[in-house]
Amino acid sequence: MKNMKINHAQKGFTLIELMIVVAIIGILAAIAIPQYQDYTARTQVNRAYSELSSLRTAVEERLTRGITTGTYPDLGFTGSNLTTETSATTANFPGGVGDLVATLGDNAGAGIATATITLSRAANGAWSCAVDGNSLTTFKDSYAPAGCTYTP
Repeated sequence: MKNMKINHAQKGFTLIELMIVVAIIGILAAIAIPQYQDYTARTQVNRAYSELSSLRTAVEERLTRGITTGTYPDLGFTGSNLTTETSATTANFPGGVGDLVATLGDNAGAGIATATITLSRAANGAWSCAVDGNSLTTFKDSYAPAGCTYTP
């Protein structure tokens, strides 16, 4: 056998390669984290809206039976870990006019806590939605569900 030279291949990464990978991860994180926070806030507001919106059917059913007063539990509301409503919250609709209101809090993100969602029923049976950011500088209009008007 001839004298063979064994080449030792490079093992591992160079410092510059590692620095490039860390820089890329840092850039991706700088973009992804704010997007994730926006996504989380938007989904929490939409979930609270859906929970509140589900009570509209119960309101309509009670109004057809002539019942205009009650509480959220009377409508089937079982509570939410995103809103601060209690079992004593009233749901009165004298003359068929009234509001369902949810205030974000409890486990809601800090950027949306204290914002309110209001579903209003007019005398003609039409429902409207309004989201009030309650002067939160972190609440963005894009957090409001489709069809809801947003007030900063």
